[in-house]
Amino acid sequence: MEKKKFEAMLVLLVPQVIHLIVKNYPYDEITAAKEFYNSKVYSFLEQEDTKLWHLSALTLFNMFDEEKQTGIVTFPEEA
Repeated sequence: MEKKKFEAMLVLLVPQVIHLIVKNYPYDEITAAKEFYNSKVYSFLEQEDTKLWHLSALTLFNMFDEEKQTGIVTFPEEA
């Protein structure tokens, strides 16, 4: 995927994940964004070759939630 298309995908996807974090955690948007940007899930998402960018925001949120609860990131079968 071209770098510009990949970056555009992240620009669309990341705010959706942050919105889900705000809905499910006692965080404001700034805190939610910091938490997500500092997560292992986001570090994997930034790497185009992991193909996490094709997952839904809900799936990425679930991965983030699992990481917060257990410290482990599990890749779904479709990843």
